Amino acid sequence: MRHGEPKLAGRLLGHTDCAVLPAGIAACRAAAAGVKVDRVVTSDLRRAADCGVAIATDLSVPLHVDARWRELDFGQWDGLATADVDAAALGRFWDDPDAAPPPAGERWSALLARVAGALDAIDGPTLVVSHAGAIRAALVAACGFDRRQGWAFDLPYGSVLSLRLWRGDAPAAQITGLRA
Repeated sequence: MRHGEPKLAGRLLGHTDCAVLPAGIAACRAAAAGVKVDRVVTSDLRRAADCGVAIATDLSVPLHVDARWRELDFGQWDGLATADVDAAALGRFWDDPDAAPPPAGERWSALLARVAGALDAIDGPTLVVSHAGAIRAALVAACGFDRRQGWAFDLPYGSVLSLRLWRGDAPAAQITGLRA
């Protein structure tokens, strides 16, 4: 699940730890109502963690905080509106986030590696409350998509993407639903 709408929506939030709007928490709670999971795992950033706490409470399941589910670190761009970032540099980043990461920021491959590790740690039915970039990295890791395919998914705030994962030598996953 992508976290609810944050107070600083429309910015490159990355590791910026801003609060989520009450309506964002309510939207996540509504989207998770009736979901059958054994636990909730959440990023340690407030915009995801606050949603995760509310959902775990509603579902009466344990909550685990895992910083590997954090958003990509946008470095010097973190917290800025895209209009406040050099357009050419931003374009290079969107085109190839490994070759042109944000200044002092994280490369796509680093995000992919940490999210793949977090995915490997999941055992049993789990709801993960995270961020759009981390969810896209999970799709790439689990489904074998290339980066562009992962970024093609529209992930609105509070949306739920269902994956069924099979363990083995090669990544295997089935996308079973996306709902907002």
